[in-house]
Amino acid sequence: MTSGALGRVETELPGLPEALRRVGEVILGDPAEAARSTIIALAERAGSSPATVTRFCRAFGFSGYAELRVALATETGRAAQAGWGAGVGHEIGPDDPLDAAVEMMAAADARLIQDTAAQLDLDVVAKVADAVVAAPRVLLVGVSTSGNVATMFEGRLRRIGIPGWSAGDAHVALSEAALLKAGDVAIGISHRGRTREVMESLAEAGSHGALAVAVTSFARSPLAELADLVLTTASRETTFRLGGLAAVHSQLFVLDAVYVAVAQRTYERTNEAFERTISAVESHRVERG
Repeated sequence: MTSGALGRVETELPGLPEALRRVGEVILGDPAEAARSTIIALAERAGSSPATVTRFCRAFGFSGYAELRVALATETGRAAQAGWGAGVGHEIGPDDPLDAAVEMMAAADARLIQDTAAQLDLDVVAKVADAVVAAPRVLLVGVSTSGNVATMFEGRLRRIGIPGWSAGDAHVALSEAALLKAGDVAIGISHRGRTREVMESLAEAGSHGALAVAVTSFARSPLAELADLVLTTASRETTFRLGGLAAVHSQLFVLDAVYVAVAQRTYERTNEAFERTISAVESHRVERG
């Protein structure tokens, strides 16, 4: 991972060992200063050692502190250029004007999508897309808000002729997973990667030879450990949008990237599907007055 560092650190910070967590807190407290600091200076601010900082870097996929500094400098420069600072990290109070609340929401969502795009592993996206194109069946499993995301992605796939099914009920999901075979694809969606129904369904699908794909904000979660391929999402909790609600936009973005890659690989078939479906519903559209 060469970018998207801040989003990953913020998401996974609570689950880090204490020594690594202190390093992450210092970085998140002032990313621009961290990008300028030497490894010794950062270690001193975190009350740790240079070796701990190096372990922190490697935990997030960097070869060392120099590579992390480059990523931090790139991200903080991009954030300043985009003008995200005014809205990111601010809480919306009950007496805030609606225009200010909307501005903060827009800034937070823009940063969330940028963080997700920055950390997205395009090689994994390509592998998932290839598997989906070739799969006789694609099963999407998610619960609650992640279940809504699964249903929306199913609709996108079906619209272009890809045989996809979504399941939010545990019994239905397990039953569908048990019927998958080698060549099929199962995609489990869970913000924290700890939803039992999603984990059990992905494990069941994998036991029958299906490709197991996890979409989660936590790359070291139990769901990710069950998967053959992992697509990570950024998540920034804001006022009134906590946990899974905070990850919906990034989950949709990641799956949209897969959808676009699938559509590229089935370009002629996809265009034909669009034409046929548009024609089929045209009579249900009200003409302009």
